[in-house]
Amino acid sequence: MRILMVCLGNICRSPIAEGILKHKAKHSGLNWIVESAGTESYHIGKPPHRFSQKVCSAHGVDISDQRARKFTPQDFEVYDKIYALAEDVYEEIKRIGGRKADMDKVDFLLNELHDNCNASVPDPWYGNEDGYLPVYEMIEKACDAIVHKYGAANQ
Repeated sequence: MRILMVCLGNICRSPIAEGILKHKAKHSGLNWIVESAGTESYHIGKPPHRFSQKVCSAHGVDISDQRARKFTPQDFEVYDKIYALAEDVYEEIKRIGGRKADMDKVDFLLNELHDNCNASVPDPWYGNEDGYLPVYEMIEKACDAIVHKYGAANQ
């Protein structure tokens, strides 16, 4: 299974999601490829935000080797599942995809916790370090649900 996590700049939320799901999949014996991207090009080539790295590291997840990249229409061909971490990101995925947009592959990450809630993971970029832990915990619960939901079918 190939999964892509997508947020706005690919330095806060989606790197956390990539790191957590990679970590959980590996420890569950799942041979999944998990990556991340952003809908904007603000931070291409940059590592995850220092607070994203810090909160992940505190939970035994190393995301320091990740680098930001932009979501492309070709991602619809590469990934089995694409998770949008926010409503604006979902709409941008659709816009960027254009005619290649296979929106059946795309869902809101938090819909894994609450069917069709279409809720956004808050963007911690706009706050201080304290905002990263609640975001981590929210993403972790969703990743647990993904491993539970898709894990048995892919072992």
